[in-house]
Formats: sequence, C-alpha cells, structure tokens
Amino acid sequence: MRDAPTAAPEEPTISATQPQPSVDAEPAAERSLGRASAMLAAGTMLSRVLGFAKTFVLAFAIGNTGSDAANAFGISNQLPNNIYALIAGGLLSAVLIPQIVRSMKQHTDGGVAYVNKIVTLGGSVFIVITIVATLAAPFLVWAYSQQASGDSKGFTPAQTDLAVAFAFWCLPQILFYAMYSLLGEVLNAKQVFGPFTWAPLLNNVIAIAGLIVFIALFGGRDVNASTEGWTALKIAVLAGSASLGVFAQAAFLPFFWRRAGLTFRPDFRWRGVGLRSTGTAAGWLFAMILVTQLAGLVQSRVASLAGGAGIATLGTTWLLFMLPHSIIAVSIATAYFTRMSHDAERGDLGAVRRNLSLSLRIVGLFTVFASVALIVLAMPFARIWENRFDHTQAMAEVLWAYMPGLVLFSMLFIIQRVFWALHDHRTPFLMQCVQSVLFVIGALAVATFPGDVIGVSIAVCTTVAGSVQTIIALVLVRRRLHGIEGPVVTRSHVQFIIAALISGVVGLVVVNFFGGFSADGFAMSDVSGALITIVLTGAVMVLVYFGALVVAKNGEITGAVDILRKRLGR
Repeated sequence: MRDAPTAAPEEPTISATQPQPSVDAEPAAERSLGRASAMLAAGTMLSRVLGFAKTFVLAFAIGNTGSDAANAFGISNQLPNNIYALIAGGLLSAVLIPQIVRSMKQHTDGGVAYVNKIVTLGGSVFIVITIVATLAAPFLVWAYSQQASGDSKGFTPAQTDLAVAFAFWCLPQILFYAMYSLLGEVLNAKQVFGPFTWAPLLNNVIAIAGLIVFIALFGGRDVNASTEGWTALKIAVLAGSASLGVFAQAAFLPFFWRRAGLTFRPDFRWRGVGLRSTGTAAGWLFAMILVTQLAGLVQSRVASLAGGAGIATLGTTWLLFMLPHSIIAVSIATAYFTRMSHDAERGDLGAVRRNLSLSLRIVGLFTVFASVALIVLAMPFARIWENRFDHTQAMAEVLWAYMPGLVLFSMLFIIQRVFWALHDHRTPFLMQCVQSVLFVIGALAVATFPGDVIGVSIAVCTTVAGSVQTIIALVLVRRRLHGIEGPVVTRSHVQFIIAALISGVVGLVVVNFFGGFSADGFAMSDVSGALITIVLTGAVMVLVYFGALVVAKNGEITGAVDILRKRLGR
C-alpha cells in the first residue's frame, strides 16, 4: 500500500507550516514561491533521474523481477522508510516544525535557542529509536514478510537470513532520514530551500558509486540474483553504500546552518519545549500515517509471496508511476496550496474553489498524457531494468495495472491540501481509512492467488482502492466548497483523454514498428534500443497530444505555459 505519507523524505516540498505572508505581501510571496517552486521542480527532476539510474544499476547488480536477492534487499531497504514515517514523520510535520516557526517569530534570538533544544531532543530520540529498531531487525523482517510454506510461496530461510543481514546495515537510515527532515525543515523555515532540495542528489550519487564498486568486485545479476554466495563483505558493500548515501544526505545540511543565521550548541534542557500541546492536527496526521503503514505492512507480507514480479518489481514500477506525479503534481499543487491557504484564511471559499478547479485541470493536462504514454511505453521501459523477455513482460504488466490510477492519485494529492488549508485533518484521515480497508481486503484475497500473478494483482488493488478514495474525496470537497466547477473540470479532462487516446494509438504504431512487443524486436534487443524507442515514441506522442489539444482550442495549454513561464522562467 503506497501513498504519499509513507514515502521517504526524498522529495522536498514547501511546508505548509512556514510563515505565510499577508495578503498585502502576496506579489512578493508569489515571486518567492515561483523561485522556490522552480528550484523544487528542478531538484526533484534531477533527483528522479539519478534515482532511476540508481535502480537501473541496482537491477544490473542483483536483478529485479524474479531475483530472490533483490526482493530481500528491497524489503530491508524499505524498512527504515516505514519506521521513520510511522514514528517520526507525523511528529516532525505536525508538531515540531510549527513550533519552530512560531519560536522564530516570537523570540528575539530568531528561535536559535529553541531550535537547539529541538534538534538535541530530536537527535536523542531518533538515536534511541534507531538502536532499538536495528536490534529488532530479525523481528521486523519477519513482520514484513511471510515464510515459505508447502505451496512454495514466500521467503525461503536463506532469503530471510539475507534480508535480516541487509536490515542490520539499512536500519540506521532511520536516524539519517529523520535528521535530514528535521534539519531541512528548519532551513526551510528560514527560507533557505536549496540544501534541502538538492541533498538527495548527493545520496543518489554515492549510492550509484557504491553499486558500481559492488559490480566491479562481485559481478552482476547473473551471479548475485540468488541467495547463494553472499559474504559479509558483499552485504556490507551493497547495503552499507545505500546507508552511506542517506547519511551524506543528512550530513550535507549542517554546512548551511550559518547561512540561515543559526548556530548549533547541544541543549539538553528540554523543559518548556511545549511538546504536550500537539494539537488535533498532529493526532489526525499520525493516525493517517498509522493506517497507511498498517496497510503497507499487509502489502509487504503479501508481496513476499509473489513469484516473478515481487517486492523489487513493485518498487521499481512505483518509481515510474510516481515520476510524473512528483514532477508535475507536487510542484503545481505546492503553488496552489499556498494560494488556497491564503484564500481559506480570508474565508473566500469561491477563490479556493477556483484555484482547486484550475490546479486539477493543469495537473490533469500532464497526468492524463503521462498515463497513456507510460502504458504505451511500458515494455520498452521495463526492458531497461530486465534482461529477459518474460521478466520484461511481467514488469510491464505491473506498470499497466498501476497507471490507470495516476490521474486520480494526483487529484487526491491536491484535494487533501484543500482540506488542510481549511484546517480539516479529520476528513483526509477518514478517506485514508476507506482506501486502506479496501486495499487490505483486496490484498488478503490476492494472497490466495498463484504466486506469478500476486505482484500485478497488488498493483490492481492499489489502483482500485486509490480511485475509490479519490471519488469519495471529490464528493466531499464538492460539498465543503459548495461546488468545484465540475462541468469545467470534466470537459477539460474529456478533451485530455480524447487527445491522449489519439496520441496513444499513434504511439502503439511506433512502438510496434520498433518491435516493442516482440522478443526479437529492436526495442527489446538491449537497453539502447529501448531508450531510442522511448525517446522517439515519446516525442511523436507529445506532438500529437498537444497538437490535438491546440486544434480543440483547449484553454489549459495557455494556463500551463503561463505557469511554466512564471515559475521556471525566473
């Protein structure tokens, strides 16, 4: 069960808890937001590119679909993200950061003393949590996976032992992720966005370098995909380099402390920090994270039963799914969230409604096309990670199952922020409960399926549960705002879908021309053939899609160009 709250802090966003400008200061705020959004988009895009490079090198090193070692490493390397999100994520977002911002406004020292207390307290708590979690590595691996039984589904004893060994090296990432988020949010509150945005690139560079060293020392997936031959040194190089990258990501931020006007001295006098007054927002956010993580635990256990497309394949395809969402929806929604927050503070629901409608249409302009494009190009994309046609097809099937949910997934991301702008954290929690319950029911049913269809079935469950959640969210936000300009949003999306289908048909012809659906086709021959197919087909589809919308006189194209010119032009 994958959703925004569970993600590792690799995609920085402008926090809603930052000091909000007054209405009179909105032009200056818009300019600042434009620069910050451009920086976010550029940093996220480069981070995603390097992230894909990292997953490609990882697949070359230990395999992807059908690799026992890749599935063992996948579950172990995800554990720190899960533990961080559950224990620290809500605390940082909803409790600590708002109080840091408040202290910067109220204290004559700009909140320096308070920040020292919080960083000392947070670091101490995170160290204890990390030590306990690392010692509990065998239990955590057992909790997030199922052991093989008579039906040959599940982790073998050797695979479990390998996953535990990986986990001992990976779980210290909990501390590094938590400190990266804490230090980064402090810098963001001081309007120093660059380090937090660009630090993940350092993480990816170090991780890629570690994988290259691993391949040079121990070879590629042909010898490393199984659980045999894994020495302590091999485990340390693979998992240790992954943790080293996350450590560097966190260690990068203190170098910019003085630039933000801060000086750090450990302060263990924690009385008066004010953590008792967490507020209802923190409670609802933590509850939402808890529900999501419980569903994620079910997903991990069921995915561990899969044969072929399993944990590693689901992770890789989810990265592909998240690419357009991260670059498009996150950047645009961040800008509109600030606007809607200002509108909500003034009680101007009409303005909130208009900004919601416009943001849904602008995001839809890109995500509808991205959905169709990734469906058409699923086989060439999968070929980048896989070296066997049957594995390529298995990964493509998982991507096909995920992609129909992209448009609604991005819509939900925006709608959640409408409720948060209205200071309503209860409704997003209840919506998350619906999604998680539906997913868990579906996943438990999937656990009874044959192993070779479990991976794609989990993806289907994710799409169905997320789509139902978004439909409910649309109904609720429409009631809350007394309308969301539904006919306008619907008409625009119908135009997007028609144009995308036309471009999809053209794209299928191009992919088929390059042999994208044949084991001996050019697109399937090697990675370079797949990349050439992706680039040429994508270019043709972009021309057809936007050409069709221009012919249809679609208004969102002009709006999107204006946003790009304002945000990125600066």
